Amino acid sequence: HNSKQRQNKRRRPSNGARRRNLGMPSLRDCTYPFLSFLWMTAFLLPALLPTNFFATATTTLSFVFDGGIIAAVDSRASIGNFVGSKTVQKVLPINDRMLGTMAGGAADCSFWIRKLQAESRHYELSEGRPIAVAKVSRLLADYLYANRHIDLSIGTMIMGFDDYGCVDNNGANGGGPSIYYVDNKGTRVKGDLFSTGSGSTFALGVLDTEMDPVHKCKNMTQEQAIALGIQAIRHATFRDAYSGGFIAIYVITKDGWRKVFSEDLALSTG
Repeated sequence: HNSKQRQNKRRRPSNGARRRNLGMPSLRDCTYPFLSFLWMTAFLLPALLPTNFFATATTTLSFVFDGGIIAAVDSRASIGNFVGSKTVQKVLPINDRMLGTMAGGAADCSFWIRKLQAESRHYELSEGRPIAVAKVSRLLADYLYANRHIDLSIGTMIMGFDDYGCVDNNGANGGGPSIYYVDNKGTRVKGDLFSTGSGSTFALGVLDTEMDPVHKCKNMTQEQAIALGIQAIRHATFRDAYSGGFIAIYVITKDGWRKVFSEDLALSTG
């Protein structure tokens, strides 16, 4: 009796054979296309999208005026299409006369700028003099270049006022205000005017329209520079959906940095 049962089981067709007899695809035939779809979704689709697609949803700018530097930022943090916060502090101090701005991933920017705070303090204690802006920006660029493979999201402006006679990376006795743009690939550029973030094109449009085409902003007084920074950030937040919150204006001079203006854009009348 048991032998007959075993023979009947052997003769019984498999599930795959039954599917084929009924004209249905087998499990193997269904699995391969599904796995191919998962592979394409996991590996190929991210390669086709721009890197850090939502990473630079902000507006930050800085420029040199007669006697110092203006830093102007908004305060909105977005998570994709959602507003994560409207009170983010996007200007972080490095020392008494040096600031760094945040554009990109908030965690990435704040971590590396706080590391620069520690490096600046260590240099002052060991060398007995303030660190140069050029040296701080070079340190950050070296750190980010060494970690470029982990896909950080950073576009920061390192700005400050050096003492005349302060030695920079090239051994030059520089001095006065200076701004460096540094990003997550280790790019480092010195200039007199920068703007980063999704609203930067709108802010740069205002700056290019209002400033002198030859001397840029260098001949502006502090009051004119503050007014221009407010105008540029306000215009960018009205046109860019990912910028908003508060306008914050900082001034850096030989006496140090200070916050000179703050306004809630929700209460602004334009």
